[in-house]
Amino acid sequence: MSSPSPATGDPAGPLVSESLVERKQRQARQRIVEAADELFALRGFDDVSVSDIAARAEVGRTTFFRYFGDKTEVLFAKEQAMLDAIALAGQDDSIGAAHDSRTAIEQLRPIVLELCERAAVELDAYDRRSRLLEQHIELRARDALKTQQVAAKLAEVLQRRGTEERIAVFAAQIALACYETARRSGRTAKELVRETEAAFTEALTLGAV
Repeated sequence: MSSPSPATGDPAGPLVSESLVERKQRQARQRIVEAADELFALRGFDDVSVSDIAARAEVGRTTFFRYFGDKTEVLFAKEQAMLDAIALAGQDDSIGAAHDSRTAIEQLRPIVLELCERAAVELDAYDRRSRLLEQHIELRARDALKTQQVAAKLAEVLQRRGTEERIAVFAAQIALACYETARRSGRTAKELVRETEAAFTEALTLGAV
């Protein structure tokens, strides 16, 4: 009995191969992130090269540059996951437009808190990254750029729901301010969620006053 042709759309055909390729790509990218995290923890940021990371992850330099432009991008790999998570949250069609700033901030609150909870899952990695940022001004500059990208994504979520641009941008900046306040008040990932919740509560209380 002959095997079904891949052209027939047989599940055992190209779709499985494509899924396997994607899985291998994800695994390679994750190995790079984990290798960089381990090496940064052992040697510090300056004494680790792209070649070091690639060797520890057991990938070639070409594979490294397929996923990351430089070693700094590896450090901020989780920010892209945050942006993807925000975009996914914005696909909830059950939530309508926010017609005032308070409502817009309330809509962003659970999204930002969920991001904080994700960070809190990897306590050690979060704490190591925080220490690296404190030690390197150039990393703090990149971090500031990444956080503004998060704010832009939050504003996009609100606008996609029909919220006026002015309200969406303002609410996104307030949400970002709550997150940044928490990052400076709570020195560990475990404290991040609690401090972010407190910052949102204070911001919404000010709005009520």
